[in-house]
Amino acid sequence: MYEHKRQPLAPSRVFYRRLWKNFFLASFILFVCLLIGVAGYKLTVPEFDWYDSLLNASMILSGMGPVIDADVHLTKTAKVFASFYALFSGVAFITNIGLLLTPIAHRFFHKLNLEEDK
Repeated sequence: MYEHKRQPLAPSRVFYRRLWKNFFLASFILFVCLLIGVAGYKLTVPEFDWYDSLLNASMILSGMGPVIDADVHLTKTAKVFASFYALFSGVAFITNIGLLLTPIAHRFFHKLNLEEDK
């Protein structure tokens, strides 16, 4: 997918295509993770409607933390789901950052390597 260190630097067109490809892949992964969270909250917390489920899944996926009213009683199943979804979301978030930064980091280090060889 990426050029070898002995190959010349890829043209800008190829670099931007890689950026867009990774952006769309990361967006798709985030969308799937959000769907998992919305469905999980909707199934495990009977008091939540779809909007509450979306809000809590979005907040956990972004790293902000859950938004739960004081009058909502979470069942043990809901607490277990929320715990695993929070851990899963952290890994998904870090993975997406890696996906977004990979083409930039590769181009930067490839350019450094080419300059070093000269």
